[in-house]
Order: sequence, then C-alpha cells, then structure tokens
Amino acid sequence: MATALPTAKKVDVMLLLEGTFPYVSGGVSSWVNQIIRGIPELTFGGVFIGSSPADYTDLKYDLPSNLKHLEVHYLHGEHTKPPISACAGDKKGFEILRRLHGWFANPCPDGLPAELKQLSFYQQSNGGVDYKQFLYAEHSWQYLTDMYRERCSDPSFVDYFWSVRNMHAPIWQLAEIAGNLIPAGMYHTVSTGYAGFMGGLLHHHTGRPLLLSEHGIYTKERRIDIFNNDWIRDNRNALQRSQTEISYFRDLWIRFFETIGRFCYDASGNIVSLYEGARQREILDGARPEKTRVVPNGIDLEHFAPLRGLRPAEPPQVVALLGRIVPIKDIKTFIRSLRILMIHLPDLVGWIVGPEGEDPEYAAECRALSESLEIGDKVHFTGFMDPAELFPQVGLLVLSSISEGLPLVALEGFAAGVPLVATDVGSCRQLVEGGLNQEDRDLGSAGQVVPINNPQALAEACLKLLCDRPAWDGAQAAGIARVERFYNQQQMLDEYRTLYREGTTAWQA
Repeated sequence: MATALPTAKKVDVMLLLEGTFPYVSGGVSSWVNQIIRGIPELTFGGVFIGSSPADYTDLKYDLPSNLKHLEVHYLHGEHTKPPISACAGDKKGFEILRRLHGWFANPCPDGLPAELKQLSFYQQSNGGVDYKQFLYAEHSWQYLTDMYRERCSDPSFVDYFWSVRNMHAPIWQLAEIAGNLIPAGMYHTVSTGYAGFMGGLLHHHTGRPLLLSEHGIYTKERRIDIFNNDWIRDNRNALQRSQTEISYFRDLWIRFFETIGRFCYDASGNIVSLYEGARQREILDGARPEKTRVVPNGIDLEHFAPLRGLRPAEPPQVVALLGRIVPIKDIKTFIRSLRILMIHLPDLVGWIVGPEGEDPEYAAECRALSESLEIGDKVHFTGFMDPAELFPQVGLLVLSSISEGLPLVALEGFAAGVPLVATDVGSCRQLVEGGLNQEDRDLGSAGQVVPINNPQALAEACLKLLCDRPAWDGAQAAGIARVERFYNQQQMLDEYRTLYREGTTAWQA
C-alpha cells in the first residue's frame, strides 16, 4: 500500500468504492476501471472503503490518468478512538438515535430522521452527537440500556452492547471522511451499504447529485453473509427460540443494512441496475420506480474477439470458474461437480481462477475438499490470470454462485467464444437464454442454467456441452451474437456519459 496516491483540489465525479477498485480484482473493479478509462473527458476521484489494512495488499490495477484523486480508509483498525472521559452527552441527540433504532423495526415512508442526514449531527461543535459521546456519554449508556430492555429478545446484554457499538461506529467514521472530502460535481456510489450511506450524507451536505449503480443487491448479499457468519450469536436456549425465527442479532444487522440502503435510495437521483429483475428488487426494497433504470454491463469487443482465433480445433477439456474464492461464489459446489465430471471425462481438469485473500479460511476449505475427493491433482487454484491467456485454453466457463448481478466475466467469455454454465441467479438466465426481447431469445442458448447448490445438475450440464460438439458450437455462436448485439461497451459508456453530463452540467458551468 506504499504507492503514492493522486490528490486534487476538485474532481468532476467522485466514486465511492466499498471493498472494490483498485485494491480488489473482480467484476465490479473491472467495471470501475472500464468506466473511468472510457470517459476520459471527465476527471474522477475515488474513496476506497475497506475493512482493515490487513485485508488488502497492493493495487490490483494501474490507475487511469484521469483518476485525479484517491483516498483510502478502513472501518476497522484505522480510526483512533477518543480518550475515555466522562460526559453527559446531548440528550436531544440521543432521542434522535432512539428514533433511528425504532425505525429499524418499523420503517416509515419519510426515511431517516432529518437530523441524521446532516453531517452536523455527528459533530459536537455543531450541537450534535460526536463519536466521543456515542462511546462514553451517560446518555449513550441510558440509550443502550433502554433499547435493550424495550426491544432485544436475546438474553445477553454484553452481546447487545457490542453489536450496537460495532454496527454504529463506522457511521461516525464515514461522516468524518465525508466532511473532509474535496469538492466534486457529483457523487457515484457502486453499492448501497457504507459507501451508499456516505453518498447520502455527501448529497445532503453539498446539494450535489448522487448516482447509485448496483451490480448485486447489497442488502441481499449482506443477508447471505449474515446468515453464514458464526460470529453472530444466538444466546437463547431451546425453549426460548422458535425454529422459524432468526436470532435477534442477525435480524438487527439485516435491518441495519436495509435502513442505510433505503437512505441511499432516497438520496440518489438515478438508480442504475444491470437487469430488470434487479430493478424490481430495488423497488421492493424502497427505491422509487421513477428513479430506476437498467444499464447492462458492456465489454470491449475488439479486445476479446481476437481470442477466438487462438482456440484449438476441439474444445479443451478444461472447465474454469472465474471469481473470488468466497462462499457467495459457492466454490465447493463447483469442486463437487468436477468430481462427478471426472468419472465420465478422466482427462478433464478444473481451474479456479481468482484471489484467495478475501476469505483465506474458506479458500483452505476448498483446497481441502478437492484433496478429500481425490481430485487435488486435477483442480488448479491459479490465482489471477490474464483473460487473453485464459479463455483460449478453456472449454467451458462455470459460475456456481448463490448470488450474482450481471457477471462481466460471462460477457467476456462469450466474446472470446466460451459457452457458460451458470446457476439460476441474478441475470445469468437472461445471459444464457436471452431475456431482453424476442430478438435476444431468437439467438438461442449460450450454455446451460442449473439450480444453485446442485453439483449433480452442474456436472450434467457441463457434460452435455463437452460431449456434444454441435451443442457446444451452437452455444458458442449464440454467446458471440448476444454479446455483440446487446452488451457492447460503447452502449454502456454512452448511457453513463449522459448521466454524468446531467449531474455535472451546473458544476462545470
């Protein structure tokens, strides 16, 4: 992280980047890099928000020349707590926080209390509740104990105390970052969550437009993470809990992210999703329909199309999964499907192409699984690979995810002539079978779609394409035609150029 970062006094567009570009490789990061480079007439800034410094290493991308400003902040391990000192705290401010806590359980159409939308609320100098008060004030203690008695169904006050503290502490950090940020013509967040919350604060503080692009539905993905996390405890005994209920703390975390997600939706002037199903989900989660629109991902066809000529005459007996090695990508289902496939195709190998650093424990479990299934010598964890090197060597691209948006890697594979087998999540069915219109459907199937968490179905779908050359050829042709007709980069860039022009017109004038 020693690379000198660019700084500027102002930029046209400030990107708010939670856990993505430029320190994490993958679809969203590639898209951010693509957007910045594809609109060179504008100057961009970026605020990278990470978990802790230990989770990130070096830059994964060369910084574009028109990225004029970049800040890096961490929500854990960076922020210095103020020294402990007794204070009463602002009674009115904690009454506002009490209303916020109530809104988690019963959201109202008016959104967050108006005071919480302003940066001044998080600063004592402006009569608000600063971080020190939240940590140490008598009113803070009273607020926490009252909320525990009134709302918490878990018997552990200690777990409640630390859950509320850990949940809310980043809010003050984000307010501080927003208050010190250089001016921008508009703000563009690529998720809701913490980045989206900061975008809402910046919009209300500066009056400048906020644009939201959701590649995956953040609240949905956090819900999956929360259900799979062991650190969120349920301290009720068997007689106190129902099998139909989730634990209080899991529910509290889910409602927290839903709350700040609605705040971001309310503050955004335009809300962009990648496909119609995601747009409908955003509306269900509180986005106003008139703000929403669909702008699919697009790719640089000139970069990927030449890779088709580098392919061998027969489809290689290589099945590759491209993605981060994390539970949401369900790498284990892919490995189990490889074990089934190799019974029928002994020469087959599987490649898992992606970074392991985000969840090393899960990555180790995946490696152990391949060894336990006695296919460790045929399952290769390659780390990052250049697509120009990768795609000509691959017979099938596989996505076994339990959640996706519109995966950029699928479009890149199509353009390079690689059919796709994917789980029925996000826009994967639309990409494989054609879902935009009748013209799209008439192009045919670019692969196979299977249920989630079903190794047998995944293996059978791969086998069908790898053992049937006419089916493979047809899938390849459909994928190439689909990406060339509906998912080219210029269409996407023109849409965002228009959105940026609308947002920055007054600023540039």
